[in-house]
Amino acid sequence: MILFRNHRYVKAENHTQLSEFLLLGFSEDPELQPLLFGLFLSMYVVTALGNLLIVLAISSDSHLHTPMYFFLSNLSFADICFSSTTVPKMLVNIQVHSKGISYIGCLTQMYFMMMFSGLDNFLLTVLAYDWYMAICHALHYMVIMNPHLCVLFVLVSWFINSWVALVHIVLMIRLTFSTGTEIAHSFCDLAQLLKVALSDTLINYVFLYVATALLSVFPVTGILFSYSRIVSSLMRMSFTAGKYKAFSTSGSPLSVVPLLCRTGLGVYLTSAVTLSSQSSSVASVMYTVVTSMPNPFIYSLRNTDVKGALGRLFSRAGSCL
Repeated sequence: MILFRNHRYVKAENHTQLSEFLLLGFSEDPELQPLLFGLFLSMYVVTALGNLLIVLAISSDSHLHTPMYFFLSNLSFADICFSSTTVPKMLVNIQVHSKGISYIGCLTQMYFMMMFSGLDNFLLTVLAYDWYMAICHALHYMVIMNPHLCVLFVLVSWFINSWVALVHIVLMIRLTFSTGTEIAHSFCDLAQLLKVALSDTLINYVFLYVATALLSVFPVTGILFSYSRIVSSLMRMSFTAGKYKAFSTSGSPLSVVPLLCRTGLGVYLTSAVTLSSQSSSVASVMYTVVTSMPNPFIYSLRNTDVKGALGRLFSRAGSCL
């Protein structure tokens, strides 16, 4: 009994003295650090500025104050926040040649990462429903997709994902870790923390699988169902002009869906399977940085309304200088 108490005391002591985790990142080769810093910085700047322009263009142009662009602006904002939870800290660590992240900072990063990744999937599901209503039930679209319902969709998405992420953090706080715990990632990954925890993680894994079903499987199923109905409806259109207009309206969102479906699915499913440290680290950066970067180009280059709004935004900005 004394040994058992002493063992518990040591674990508790390790937990209370734990001040930071060590993020191993990709490589310790000093020659690769400048290259990685420049690569991640450029991708982050493109992602943040591109999505910010989309948000500003939609919010400043009254022609784009419709349900579809309201959801797209929220999606762009979520992409900015999602990338900002991990990349800045990654860049700082590379620049100052440090691997540390504080215990509180790690939990905070994990909370916002899970919240915004789940929010992306929920917003994609709402967008799919919006496009389904616009194409398949055009006569009732404005009545059903009223401003109150649009705001409610967004608020519910924020509420659900914030609470799911909070439960993950609460369950994580009860775990104990040894001093100097190393995480084989460039950021605080849920799966890696569960692997190195000293406590029993059964409850954490159970909730992880439940969250995977809630934040990934159900939204992806809803998206696929909505788009199958949209494509089926478009194929039945007899007027070529009407079919072309419908495709041009939903063309950009349809193009970006395969890129965006990765977000919550990547966060939770890669946490649920066993990968090598290097493969898991590369996959994590892919869904946190790389796949958010093309979104603004897809929206702006393939959508005439957004291109027009961006042009008017730049014109107003130029006249103010």
